[in-house]
Amino acid sequence: MAELMYWEAVRRAHDEEMAHDPLVICMGEDIGVAGGTYKATKGLYEKYGPDRVIDTPISENGFTGLGIGASFLGVRPIIEIMSVNFAWLAMDQIFNTAAKVRYMSGGQLEAPIVVRSPGGTAHQLGAQHSARMEKVFMGVAGLRVVTPSTPKQAYGLLKSAVRCADPVFINEHELMYNLKGEVPDGEYFHPLEGSEVVREGRDVTLFGYNISVHWALQAAGVLSREHGIEAEVVDLFALNPLDRAGIAASVARTHRAVIVEEAEPAVGVGSEVMAILNEECFFELDAAPLRVSAVNVPIPYNRSLEKAALPTARDVVEAVLAQFSR
Repeated sequence: MAELMYWEAVRRAHDEEMAHDPLVICMGEDIGVAGGTYKATKGLYEKYGPDRVIDTPISENGFTGLGIGASFLGVRPIIEIMSVNFAWLAMDQIFNTAAKVRYMSGGQLEAPIVVRSPGGTAHQLGAQHSARMEKVFMGVAGLRVVTPSTPKQAYGLLKSAVRCADPVFINEHELMYNLKGEVPDGEYFHPLEGSEVVREGRDVTLFGYNISVHWALQAAGVLSREHGIEAEVVDLFALNPLDRAGIAASVARTHRAVIVEEAEPAVGVGSEVMAILNEECFFELDAAPLRVSAVNVPIPYNRSLEKAALPTARDVVEAVLAQFSR
């Protein structure tokens, strides 16, 4: 196992897939000469040249559409949208073309594209650069949505996405690019469906994805040390489709659930998990499930207000304790 930063794992996956298949290309703003805003394509421009590592104009709708059109002819583009906030401008291409073309063409056309985009709240980037948009993407039929929480996942999910015939949106988190973790020395392909139990427990399940998995793990440590509560932590790395069976299996073991997400609560991952719990696990539950999420406001620029708007591991601990006190 090699220890890599998250961005290094993404870059390695890019490199290996481009070496494996000459029809794999990268495109996006500043991904070429500059090596990407978060260094995820560093060195690839020099290695593969401007025809395969394409610096694009600031026109998300335009270059995303170009990549989708190329995919109809067999090209496998990895499209980087510099910030998920800017993906709003490419939604017509992703939602109305890539996600629907196989169904609308009766299987005659496919759009095997990968769209990578960092999102989430970093540090004082303001409301227009702090979006949590996974809830929007995961609601689109025909589009796979995955969100890595570790360098190993970031590496394996990108490799699997490139070789998938479906369009895949990879939701990365801006604060995780320097996160270190072990990545297999050989090639590794992570499943695009399912969930992972990253900490076993018997008393309550904490569901999280990308950065909130780490908050859940921190909270689980506190709950064990200070309160004798053993929390199971489940990583929902695949948001579309969600792992309904995995969610139900964990709650059948623990009989309690808390969903942890950085996004605002309305119409989000937590809402969908709540629906699954209600539909499939109602009689397994010993307490009403709870959500830990952001305050429902545009993210403030002011640092103190920004922190106040976001959930923390302490909020997770308090939610679990509230469940046990009822």
